[in-house]
Amino acid sequence: MSEDRNRAWRRFKDRINNGKGMGSDELFKPEKKWKLMYSRRRKVVRAKQLGFDYPIKSQRQLLDQELPSGE
Repeated sequence: MSEDRNRAWRRFKDRINNGKGMGSDELFKPEKKWKLMYSRRRKVVRAKQLGFDYPIKSQRQLLDQELPSGE
């Protein structure tokens, strides 16, 4: 059983297996053109879909938010 594995077969298999292996399915890739999303509302909605906080808050801002300054 001789299989004819020529250039066309290799290109076909390359297209099928493209991106598989070495944990590539588990990598998180954020938006490539995040800076081109102009409005703040769209950025907030997209960040929520992707599962991260926007705008990014510093530790100081998070502490100030938790502890009200009136008490």
